[in-house]
Amino acid sequence: MHRRVAGLLALAFALIGTGALYSFMVPEPQTAQAYHQPDAVRQGQQIYNNTCITCHGANLEGVRGRGPSLVGVGEAAVYFQTETGRMPAQVQGSQEERKPRVLQPDEIEKLMAFVQSRGGGPTLPKDLAEGDQSKANPARGGELFRLNCASCHNFTGRGGALSSGKFAPALDKATPEEAYAAMLSGPQNMPKFSDRQLNPDEKKDIIAYVQSVTNGNNNPGGDPIGGLGPQSEGLIAFVVGMAALLGITLWIGAKA
Repeated sequence: MHRRVAGLLALAFALIGTGALYSFMVPEPQTAQAYHQPDAVRQGQQIYNNTCITCHGANLEGVRGRGPSLVGVGEAAVYFQTETGRMPAQVQGSQEERKPRVLQPDEIEKLMAFVQSRGGGPTLPKDLAEGDQSKANPARGGELFRLNCASCHNFTGRGGALSSGKFAPALDKATPEEAYAAMLSGPQNMPKFSDRQLNPDEKKDIIAYVQSVTNGNNNPGGDPIGGLGPQSEGLIAFVVGMAALLGITLWIGAKA
């Protein structure tokens, strides 16, 4: 009887220990999580019905010829489009331009909560305030920017023309939150940069670089000449060079 009781106790302890180890070592399943702000979601739905439903549909499914589906775009896309005044759109065009913000910050947060609750999507980190960029590395950010962004936004973030009447906007007015949201959501012709392509620290480094070249304090060579990078210097060199060649030609002609 003692041996049987001891065996049962040993088996019970083994099972309990195995269960405890399993609960600690096995990762939690990645399941969809409900947004834990029912009031914000409900109020955000009302704001959506007042400002967005005409172009994006009653169920965020999108409307042909007016607006794309918003299912799964996440709060990052909502923040970028509304904070920069691109949405709600006033008229249809090849590309929405930055305008004064229409919705108030609290309305934007509620709209973000509503859209996030419909399919999830990319979310913004909570440490992107101006003062939290001190640990970022703008030198590495410059390398990443030239590799991933400069072909459209120019080396100094002044933007440039694209095809079909579209353009890459200048980044002078972009806040860290807006820049981060743009990298996550890929507005207009911009590609999306997931955390596998650019991890959060690399995104913050890019933002630090952009701020360093658009704040007007990074001109060690003197006059920035519009901050356009090699274009303005090349134009000046062309004008000066052509004037010099013309002068030399006239001098040779006069001598002849």
